[in-house]
Amino acid sequence: MTFFQGKLSGVWILEPCVFSDNRGIFMETWSKCELEAHGLFYDFVQDNHSVSTVRSTLRGIHFQRGDKAQAKLLRCIRGTVLDIAVDLRPSSPTYKQWEAVELSAENKRQILIPRGFGHGFVTLTDDTEILYRADNPYAPEADAGILWNDPELGIDWSVENPILSEKDKHNPLLRDAVTGFEDW
Repeated sequence: MTFFQGKLSGVWILEPCVFSDNRGIFMETWSKCELEAHGLFYDFVQDNHSVSTVRSTLRGIHFQRGDKAQAKLLRCIRGTVLDIAVDLRPSSPTYKQWEAVELSAENKRQILIPRGFGHGFVTLTDDTEILYRADNPYAPEADAGILWNDPELGIDWSVENPILSEKDKHNPLLRDAVTGFEDW
């Protein structure tokens, strides 16, 4: 597996070694030993599977507050998504900055997003599936979000008129969502 540091501190892009022959392919998609060899120590406790049937479906920007925050390792197993990580750590030099990575079944890339980040993605194809691991279980009481098109962030989602849940349509602006946060 090859590891590339993202532009935001703590974000990593992982590319698996793919072995192929006339039968198909084999690849290792996660290895605790590989992560630890790169100084990345995570104890993933939950796997999630997201299916979006229609192109331009936008999910996010989501995060969990406080000690319920989650690090995530994501990959796309069908279709293509633009995955977005937003640095929400007030003491970080990249606070309020975002990074976009295209994940697809074809490129097999993964993104590792540490705690203290908001996360979202938009589907660039129909019938898209994302698998991801989290290092903390989902906690409804800690669930939070930021409005996907907050002008303070200026995220380029690469789609017009995204399909949104009612919750994502009404998430607060960043300045209202993170007021009073302790540093991550």
